[in-house]
Amino acid sequence: MASSDKVRACAVGMGIGRPNGMAISNDPRGEVTALCDLDEARMKEFAKELPGKVKFYTDYKKMCEDPNIDAVFVGTPNQYHVPVAREVVAAGKHVMVTKPLSDSEEAAAILVEEAEKAGVVNMMSLSTRFSSSVQHLGKLGGEGYFGDFYYARARSVRRNGIPAWNLGFIKNGGGAFRDMGVHALDAVWWTLGMPKPVSAVGVAGAKFGPVGRGYWNNQKPEKSLYTQYDSDDYAGGFIRFENGIGLQIESFWASHQPGEFQMELFGTEAGAIMCPLTLYRCDDYQEKDIRVDLPRQKQGFDLIAHEFINSILDGKECPAPLRHGLIVQQMMEALLRSAESGKEELVRS
Repeated sequence: MASSDKVRACAVGMGIGRPNGMAISNDPRGEVTALCDLDEARMKEFAKELPGKVKFYTDYKKMCEDPNIDAVFVGTPNQYHVPVAREVVAAGKHVMVTKPLSDSEEAAAILVEEAEKAGVVNMMSLSTRFSSSVQHLGKLGGEGYFGDFYYARARSVRRNGIPAWNLGFIKNGGGAFRDMGVHALDAVWWTLGMPKPVSAVGVAGAKFGPVGRGYWNNQKPEKSLYTQYDSDDYAGGFIRFENGIGLQIESFWASHQPGEFQMELFGTEAGAIMCPLTLYRCDDYQEKDIRVDLPRQKQGFDLIAHEFINSILDGKECPAPLRHGLIVQQMMEALLRSAESGKEELVRS
C-alpha cells in the first residue's frame, strides 16, 4: 500500500505519538502526513516540528478513510489501543501500537487475529526492548555468551511518578504494571529468548494514588482526580517459563524507594545487569566484571521506526509483531489475576 520509496504515516495521540511520529519523520523513507487527536491545538503544536504539510483529524475513523495514509501509529490511552488499531487494520493500513497492546488480553487477542488475517505489517513500539543496552544483551544471549539462562529479575521503580495528565492511566485498564512494568517484562522476556510462559503469582494494589500521594514530580492532584483512581500503583511477582526459567518482576509508580530501572540476568556461563551495562564471568576461577560502553547508534524510537518502515517497504520480518505484545499482555494479566485470587494463575495462550 505504501509508495515505492516512502511510508506515509499518521500519528494518533499527541503524547507518546510525538516521539514516535518524529522518529518516523526522521527516517529517510518515512514521512508523517497526518495527525489525529481530540485536541487540535496539540496537533498544531507538533506539526510545527514536522516538515511538509500535515492533515489534522479529530475522528480516527475518518482518518482511516484517507487513501494517502499507508501506516498508523496508535498512541492513545490503553483502553483505546484496540478500537483504533482494529479500524486501522480493517482499512488495510499497517499499524504500530504503543505498549501495552491493550487493557485486557481478550481485546488484545482479537486485534492480533485481525491484523494477521489482514496481512498488514503490525508492530509494537517498545523503546526499552530497542534500547542499545537491551539489544546488546539480546545479541549476546543469542550467541550463547551467557550459556543457559535459568533466572532473571527486572524492575521499574518510581518514587513519585503516578501520571495524572490523562485519566486513562489511572482508571480500570491502566495502572503501573501495564504502564511501566510492561517495559521491564517485555525487555527481559525478549532477552531471555522469549520462552513460553506457564504461570504467574503476584501481588498488586494501590497505596498512594487513591489518597492523592505519589503523583508525578510531587504534584498534589485535585481530589476530583484522585478519587477516580481505579488501578494498581504497584505490582510484583514471579513468572515461571516452560523451559524452567524463573523471573522476578516488579513495577512501582510510587514508593519510598529511589527511582530505578534494572534488569539482571543469570546464566550458566555469565550474568549481566543493564544499568550500568556490566557483564559478569568467572574464567579460570577468576572473577571478571566487564563494563560495556556502547558506541552511539540508533536509539529506541528511531530504531523502532526504521524497523517498521523496513518491514513495510522491503518485506523484512517484523522484529516485534503485535503477537509479542499479546504474550506479554497474557503474562501481565495472569500476575494481576493472581493478585486478586491469592493463588498462582496459569498464563493463557
